[in-house]
Amino acid sequence: MKKPSRRAAPAVSDRAAAAPCGVDAAKPLPGGPAGQAASSAPRVTVLGAGLAGCEAALWLAGQGARVRLVEQKPLRFSPAHKSEGFAELVCSNSLKAERPDSASGLLKAEMRLLGSRLLAAAETARVAAGGALAVDRDLFSAAVTRMVLQTPGITVERREETAIAPAEGEAVIVATGPLTEGALAAEIARLTGGQSLSFYDAAAPIVTAESLEMGRIFAASRYGRGEADYLNCPMDKAEYEAFYEALRSAKRAPLHSADGPAQALAVYEGCMPIEVMAQRGADTMRFGPLRPVGLTDPRTGHRPWANLQLRRENAEGSLYNLVGFQTNLLFGEQKRVFGLIPGLASAEYARYGVMHRNTFLNSPRLLAADLSLKEHPSVFFAGQITGFEGYMESAACGLLAARGALARLRGQPFAPPPPETMLGALLSYITAPNKDFQPMGANMGILPPLAEPVRDKRGRYAALSARAQAAMAAWAGR
Repeated sequence: MKKPSRRAAPAVSDRAAAAPCGVDAAKPLPGGPAGQAASSAPRVTVLGAGLAGCEAALWLAGQGARVRLVEQKPLRFSPAHKSEGFAELVCSNSLKAERPDSASGLLKAEMRLLGSRLLAAAETARVAAGGALAVDRDLFSAAVTRMVLQTPGITVERREETAIAPAEGEAVIVATGPLTEGALAAEIARLTGGQSLSFYDAAAPIVTAESLEMGRIFAASRYGRGEADYLNCPMDKAEYEAFYEALRSAKRAPLHSADGPAQALAVYEGCMPIEVMAQRGADTMRFGPLRPVGLTDPRTGHRPWANLQLRRENAEGSLYNLVGFQTNLLFGEQKRVFGLIPGLASAEYARYGVMHRNTFLNSPRLLAADLSLKEHPSVFFAGQITGFEGYMESAACGLLAARGALARLRGQPFAPPPPETMLGALLSYITAPNKDFQPMGANMGILPPLAEPVRDKRGRYAALSARAQAAMAAWAGR
């Protein structure tokens, strides 16, 4: 199959509305200055137009700041990025659950209280995904790009930045992501004394819908929640064991790094390659991405032994993502081994899975509670490079860094969100002392326990969420 070409985000129309997604881009958010003179407006340079950088730039502009957003694409692409658009989603189109009694849903609720603009963009690009917020990646990127370009107060510079040196009275927010490399990575190493952590991260394959054997596949969401938005590839015990054995012996793509051979590389637990998971035991995948719980195979009337879910990748439903199948297998091996899964024997791959190096700061040693460098207080970091793991987590971190930078420029103290909130707990996690620091995504386990214990898990999560939203509303002044 012909290798997909790089796709630029759809062009921005000159006649597009000046305030897309129903938000007045020129109006300061609650607590912001009204009619602040441009000459006295706070000045912030944001490096990187990913989710964190765009969220930070949009919020700062809404508060009357003058923002310079520097993005290296299309002059230079990272190993994982292909589109010229902003806020490009790489390894998944899912922004996870929306239920307020889930960690991901709570995070989104808190972000809305903080004035998130990217969640508004996500609504314009939504695709069906049961109880999750999933988007058409190209439409989402185009919406965010249009939003940024049309927001007064933001100047976009398409170039590669190689130095981090904020002028007197200015701040810099580094939101260049975990794939930061080259001269800028060297500059970050200089500022931090080289105190960073290296991992390897992977992306899942994408297949065409027309190539799937629909006679072997059924549509359903787990436990019947929402619409039947996922395609399911059920496996019986023999099929699973054949797949497992083939996966264990499949050939991987070589990884070239100064960190050492592939076997010695640290792999991030939250985005583990499927072949690495298989090495941990015959049933590991059945309790992970191939778990069959909440599903019934209509052909047998029983729960499958194992089950692969396919999630819609675009609004048209012509592409599907192999959920949880991040991989570093050779492309030919992906086609051979994944073809053993019922329904995928003739699958055509719009994108094979890939693996790339991710670099994270040793944030507990380096960052203050406002996400500034302890040794360079005018330099702030945001997004996945800090250890906030996940798309929405990255965007939320951009909101926090923007608030920290603006407080610093105005000479005001920065009080972090309360620890009862998801954002406050995540911020505390990445800045508290931790000798074994690894990235962390939103999860209920990092929230402080309730004063009055609730035995029922669903009820406990609902109570934690209600407490967190009340605390965030008070902190945000809503």
